[in-house]
Amino acid sequence: MTNPLIDVTRKGAVARVFLNRPEVRNAFNSEVIAELRQTFDGLSADTDLRAIVLGGHGKVFCAGADLNWMRAMADYSWEQNRADAQALADMLWAIYSCPHPVVGRIHGDCFAGGLGLAACCDVLVAADGPNFCLSEARLGLLPATIGPYVVRALGEQAARRYFITAERFSTAEAHRLGFVHVLAGAETLDAELERIVDVLVANGPQAVKASKRLVQDLAGQPVSEAVRADTARRIADIRASDEGKEGVQAFLQKRDPAWKL
Repeated sequence: MTNPLIDVTRKGAVARVFLNRPEVRNAFNSEVIAELRQTFDGLSADTDLRAIVLGGHGKVFCAGADLNWMRAMADYSWEQNRADAQALADMLWAIYSCPHPVVGRIHGDCFAGGLGLAACCDVLVAADGPNFCLSEARLGLLPATIGPYVVRALGEQAARRYFITAERFSTAEAHRLGFVHVLAGAETLDAELERIVDVLVANGPQAVKASKRLVQDLAGQPVSEAVRADTARRIADIRASDEGKEGVQAFLQKRDPAWKL
């Protein structure tokens, strides 16, 4: 399915969701936000999916907010601003909470809200050369709605700096900080991306979903008695599942598991 704002394609068990506004550097507005949320809500419910690639057409991954949208917001009341921000928050949550692994393809600059989109991805593959920037403070604003995801993905100490300085930082620096997982040349970006997708698709689909949820639930948690009991329950659940039994048997019998495409 394709529309003027978001380009969604499907090949086998992999969906590709690309921002499709290259003429405005893939900046988003209320319509793009609504389309992205609707798209990820739909993909989340697709039990045949194994992975989603999030990218952008044109030269830039995402430049953040659309200028015309920002002009309109200048006249918004507090209530309108609150509703608008909540829509963005709901869209980011739809990506972050999607049960399928989301691989971000960063081929060009990634600014402000675009960096928030990237932070919601599970794996980031980026070309060496583009810049990242949390530019909100430069405009007298703050990266509040994207903040929970950026702090988790970028790390608290780096977020302290880039939230308040609004400096640009390179893909190489984003990789050094652990925000970008795979750093590639422009000519090898898609090959590296496909390598990651192939790895994801080869794994147990339910195990991948459970592993993604496990990281989200454990991040920042103390190793309490409740956490220890919960993790013991989770491994027992998956060991006793059909997929868990099939995976172990396939390993012991030196054959491919049934889920392998």
